[in-house]
Amino acid sequence: MITITGKTNLVGLLGEPVNHSLSPVMHNAAYEEMGLDWCYIAIPCDKTNLEKVTTALRVIDFKGLNVTIPHKQEVLKACSKLTSIANDIQAVNTLIPEINNKWIGANTDVEGFIMPLKNQNLNKKNVVVIGCGGSARAVVMGLNNLNVKKITIIGRNDNSLDIFIKNMKKLSTKKKISIEAINNKKLDVTTYIEEADLIVNTTPIGMNRKKIENENIPLGNRVWENLSNKTILYDLIYTPRPTNWLKLGQEKNCFIIDGLDMLVEQGALSIKLWSGFNEIPTQIMKSSAKKHLMV
Repeated sequence: MITITGKTNLVGLLGEPVNHSLSPVMHNAAYEEMGLDWCYIAIPCDKTNLEKVTTALRVIDFKGLNVTIPHKQEVLKACSKLTSIANDIQAVNTLIPEINNKWIGANTDVEGFIMPLKNQNLNKKNVVVIGCGGSARAVVMGLNNLNVKKITIIGRNDNSLDIFIKNMKKLSTKKKISIEAINNKKLDVTTYIEEADLIVNTTPIGMNRKKIENENIPLGNRVWENLSNKTILYDLIYTPRPTNWLKLGQEKNCFIIDGLDMLVEQGALSIKLWSGFNEIPTQIMKSSAKKHLMV
């Protein structure tokens, strides 16, 4: 049990929604294990108030912030500097305090995304990425590091896809990785799904239990009818666990990965950046998150 005093350092998460987040549970478990007098809280924040909130939290000396959906690109405006990775992909999920009440923008999603794939051979493989937001940018950066052959981005907004591809091609060209965008509202994406070795869902579709099943699966049920059992499905969502999409993958004997490992790894990297500690109790973080999911 964390005791908050006048000396307790505050860190937290900004996003909308955040009530589902496991970040407070796992971060606070880590701080207790590390003997840090820190407390991590989830702060709901809409786009219109993002700049005001980030400024205010820096002024009152928050020691760090994580940023989640839908602010990973919008929060760039709150940063006076960017790390090289955050600058490359133009997406931030971690804010580090610096002098004069400013924030440095960093991105730990890239390394967090890669960790669960370390034992998978994706060299020269075909990958489909669903979504083109801030998380998708980190995913594409990570896939570049894994030397895949082709990345197909599936989205439903031409303007967003065009901007995404323009930015990401600069990275992919360096490693001769083919990258293209498909609007699933205009074109049938079934063939891309059937030929993919790895499919990554970066959208929040599947997070809402209240929606009917077909609306709670990325791209709808029909697209997945001929999904190969050799395809790896990776959902960045970690609650519910598993999502309806990953359940569908299990039924077709696919290898599935949810977002819990990525959540833990990117969170641990954030703690390193804020605290200066190199050893972070990731197993404690993961076990506390799992325990909370079972409640």
